[in-house]
Amino acid sequence: MTTSVPWQQRVGSQRDWVWRGWQTRYTYIRAPQTGNEPAPPIMLLHGFGASIGHWRHNLEVIGEHHTVYALDMLGWGASRKVAAEYSISLWVDQVYEFWQTFIRQPMVLVGNSIGSLVCLAAAAAHPEMVRGIAMINLPDLSLEEEMTPPWLRPVVATIKSIVASPVVLKSVFYLVRRPPFVQKWAGRAYANPAAVTAELVEILSVPAQDRGAAATFSALFKGMTSATFGPKVKTILPTLNIPLLLMWGRQDRMIPPYLAQQFAALNPNLELVELDDAGHCPHDERPEEVNQIILDWLARQCTETQDASASSLSAAA
Repeated sequence: MTTSVPWQQRVGSQRDWVWRGWQTRYTYIRAPQTGNEPAPPIMLLHGFGASIGHWRHNLEVIGEHHTVYALDMLGWGASRKVAAEYSISLWVDQVYEFWQTFIRQPMVLVGNSIGSLVCLAAAAAHPEMVRGIAMINLPDLSLEEEMTPPWLRPVVATIKSIVASPVVLKSVFYLVRRPPFVQKWAGRAYANPAAVTAELVEILSVPAQDRGAAATFSALFKGMTSATFGPKVKTILPTLNIPLLLMWGRQDRMIPPYLAQQFAALNPNLELVELDDAGHCPHDERPEEVNQIILDWLARQCTETQDASASSLSAAA
């Protein structure tokens, strides 16, 4: 998808919100007013190294039908780069307090990669907040051996062995934040090389130039190598009694695609859609298809909820 309009003008109304003393960035698009029952609000949560801009092909389309928000999770995008103790639970807290501040009605969470893991954990921790979740290529960090491609395992093992050295991590950061490296990394995440545009490289690489980004990188890496960084998908997923959608690019080289079928078997409420010619970020690589899948799924859930409410009223009468 190409357009001459800068991505910053295609992601709604960006605002800053101070959370726990830290500046964070979010955006929103208000759904058009209609005479029908209001559709549930949507929140979009990006993956590792990404930001609001990664949803530039999705926000406007979803915003035609739902009020939609997107959040730069702490440490990413235009949000503050801080040397915090990063974990999935920290970002869940950020999402929950944002919801308490701005939304205050059950919403649907949509996430990619680590963002989808935040969605899952948020639904378990705060069921009153979450009406349903749509996950795009869901990682389970407790399954590192299965998740990590064989070619990458020696690199991961080597980096872990030096993680205690801030000096080395800082040097690694200055290498990996360079646009040529970012472009090469994105090429592993995407099935279609044409999708790795200059705009995408800008979205992924510019935040790494922010003040404090090197310390944030170090803190993030240390957090992700901790056993307490995130919950186990196979533990949480069977416990959720809400509508669940899982989309997965069949050409994902970051997380093994066979995990999609394993996860789908854990919960009868989960609808699985596997996408051909898509890698780790189908919402950006094949946005038209992903947008339609999400909107169709949301429409079905809204219809089923209305039908259930009507049946309850009839029974009460």
